Amino acid sequence: QVHLVEAGGGLVQAGGALRLSCAATGNVFKVNDMHWYRQSPGKERDLVASSARDGSTTYADSIKGRFTISRDNAKNTLYLQINSLQTEDPAVYYCHEDVQVNRNYEFNYWGQGTQVTVSS
Repeated sequence: QVHLVEAGGGLVQAGGALRLSCAATGNVFKVNDMHWYRQSPGKERDLVASSARDGSTTYADSIKGRFTISRDNAKNTLYLQINSLQTEDPAVYYCHEDVQVNRNYEFNYWGQGTQVTVSS
């Protein structure tokens, strides 16, 4: 069994910063692609940033320059540094990862979500 455990959300003033984390625990052989999504009330869940195991990253145009995705493969942990928080950033942020449980099988998992709230 694999679980993705998220942490780091909270209430921050506009212009502030947060660092989210997502740790893969349990029967983890290797984590491949890792992603952050966010979902605001009444809206679809949108892809924010992605990290491949080789270190390459991609970002949604709406957050480029303010968000940084990173990973620690030794700890099976994904991070999202959010700077200059804006009023359009409040959402539940979810991690989504492609996890190999052995050499032959890979499954994808979602984290439980962490709420980010911005005060003006």
